[in-house]
Amino acid sequence: MDSLTLRAPSPRMAPGARRALFAAVTGTLIEWYDYALYGAAAGLVIAPLFFQGATAGATLAAFATFAVGFVARPLGGVAVGHLGDRYGRRPALLLTIVVMGVATVGIGLLPTAAAVGVLAPVLLVLLRLLQGMGAGAELAGATTLVAEFAPPHRRGLLTSLVLATPPAGIALATGAFLWASTAGDEALLDWAWRLPFLASAVLFALAVFIRRRLEETPEYVQAQDRAARDGERDRVPVVELFRRHRRAVLLGFLGVTGHNALNYTMAVYALSLMTSPAVGLDRGAALAAVTLGSLAGVVATPLGGLAADRFGARTVLAAGSALGALYVFPLLGALSSGDAVLATAAIALGYAAVISCTSGAQGAYLAGLFPPRERFSGIAVAREANGALVAGTTPLVVAWLVTSGGGLWAGGLFVAGCCLLSAAAVALAPHAERH
Repeated sequence: MDSLTLRAPSPRMAPGARRALFAAVTGTLIEWYDYALYGAAAGLVIAPLFFQGATAGATLAAFATFAVGFVARPLGGVAVGHLGDRYGRRPALLLTIVVMGVATVGIGLLPTAAAVGVLAPVLLVLLRLLQGMGAGAELAGATTLVAEFAPPHRRGLLTSLVLATPPAGIALATGAFLWASTAGDEALLDWAWRLPFLASAVLFALAVFIRRRLEETPEYVQAQDRAARDGERDRVPVVELFRRHRRAVLLGFLGVTGHNALNYTMAVYALSLMTSPAVGLDRGAALAAVTLGSLAGVVATPLGGLAADRFGARTVLAAGSALGALYVFPLLGALSSGDAVLATAAIALGYAAVISCTSGAQGAYLAGLFPPRERFSGIAVAREANGALVAGTTPLVVAWLVTSGGGLWAGGLFVAGCCLLSAAAVALAPHAERH
């Protein structure tokens, strides 16, 4: 078992653990459906609707607004992470779902640039900021919740079930846009693009109902009791995080860099590349490729979690990152081939062979870097600072590198560099158990 793995109070599933796992998985699925909707829209409809054009400049502007949501994620991670470490996991996870639901439905109700001019992209950016703040704490909170309920020998598997839901959310979101696109290009740009965003209202209500029934984790309650006995209850978790665990934050940040770069290349930039004039796939074929390919990650990520329990989270995460550095080049070649079947197979293999490892081992790796009193904040800051600097900007950076004359090799080298950085950082991470 990897020494970064935590120790739980008992080798058995704690009371309330199954409910916590269900709440974490379903809530995270809904949150990532909400968040991935904009990623799908950015590659298809945001440029013509909010930036009045389908030019390269408008496409870059659309991806820039996609990146804006990631800029807000560390802010949400810090704020909600503090709430989760100070007052409990349950209120924090309720807050994330409310913020995301309001922002996503709001985007579906926005007027376009044709109706209100420059006000349309301004409102879009504001809602993206709000959406980013909600997403900034969601996966960190869900991972923390499950890790603290899970027995040591199953922590990799159970946290991987949570981390398998982002590709499921991506698949659900792109599938929703695939359904909307069946109305035709004219209808899609007129009204059909709104439907996947507005449908989020139903999912939002379901998530709130589920999360209201959550219990606090035994590990968190014990940590709070110890803090009260030791007179440390009033310490500010995020302040303690940066005072005592700066190296752990850095290792967490670097550890997910390759994962985010490759994941958002496949989930977001791939749509723009496949539908570009140079490649020529239609929207429906591109959406189907990402949707079907993402489903492979849903199935394979728990296998990565099992491998993390068997071989160690650090080993699996480092191996997956190194593999990603090699795989990005044939991936981009397949996406630019104009062959929908080949593109679908390439995305599916990327999720099955690479993302399954980097996502499946990620929960156990990150949770083991931080003690319970700062864990929510630590995971949120490490993941979401990376989200702002790497995940959110990757589609923009890769698109710029490809279109500015560097070609696909330049975009591939950027992603490969991110993957190698992660592999090196994880390999150098200390063997340290957190109680």
